[in-house]
Amino acid sequence: MSEKIAEYKSRREFLSRSAALGTALALASALKTRAAGAKEQKLTLSTPNAEKIGWNLACQLYTFRDRSFYEAMDVIAKIGIRHVEPCFFLPLSKEQPDLKTSELLSLQDRRTFKKKMADRGIRMTNYYAPIDGNKADFEKIFDFAKEMGVKNIIAEPPAEVFDELEELCNKYKINLAIHNHPKSPDSKYASPDSVFEVIKGRGKRIGACADTGHWVRSGLDPVECLKKLKDRIICLHLKDVAEIGKPQARDVPLGTGKADYNAVLNELYAQKYRGIMSVEYEHLSPQLVEDVAQCVKFVEDFAASIKA
Repeated sequence: MSEKIAEYKSRREFLSRSAALGTALALASALKTRAAGAKEQKLTLSTPNAEKIGWNLACQLYTFRDRSFYEAMDVIAKIGIRHVEPCFFLPLSKEQPDLKTSELLSLQDRRTFKKKMADRGIRMTNYYAPIDGNKADFEKIFDFAKEMGVKNIIAEPPAEVFDELEELCNKYKINLAIHNHPKSPDSKYASPDSVFEVIKGRGKRIGACADTGHWVRSGLDPVECLKKLKDRIICLHLKDVAEIGKPQARDVPLGTGKADYNAVLNELYAQKYRGIMSVEYEHLSPQLVEDVAQCVKFVEDFAASIKA
């Protein structure tokens, strides 16, 4: 397996250096020029090779926090991503900014929400949810997740509520993935060891949402972190950053930062990981769409290279 991985890495490096950036920028430029009348059309998948190896790309909607969910949905549909991961605190629509993409939506708003996603061929597979110590809200969150077709709830719950959460995971057949933020006094799960501590001994519906960029911000090697969580990774936030050990390090397109993304994807492939991988890009700029498109293209090129 190690020889095959080395061969795959060599192919990927060649592809990324020669074509990825130019193709991604061309894609993003083309997306900008599409007619407004195409807004409601269903997307054309941009990652067929990634899906062939079981990697379903999503977009974490914090990426497009400068716009509403409905506005962001049109952008990601044009990029060719068909899975989304909304955040509970982000606005649903420009017209009603007080409405959030969360379990607090009314029945009618939920119906509209689902229809607009279906019209574009988009699925809400993940949900970044407000799970804290208030157990009274847990079932509402799981009810909403089930209604929306969610497979994975992403959260950072306190350790003392995992018994109740595991019962709900089994009842609703929905996974709970523990997310890591960068190391800070407020971050409970910055290291893979702290994540493993709360998931060990529990069923497979409790696992990790591995955020590679935040590990780099914490001064950790993302490949070694993935190895520590082997077989317990439910989903990922794909993220690369410009500096190691700096909590505020800015995001950069996959493969251009300090996360060594060739090695990250090789490790996931070697682990036979299959599931949702959410592109999350936290640096807002006029080039945001191009940067996200470049991230998507990086993963698709990797997948194409190992199928060649």
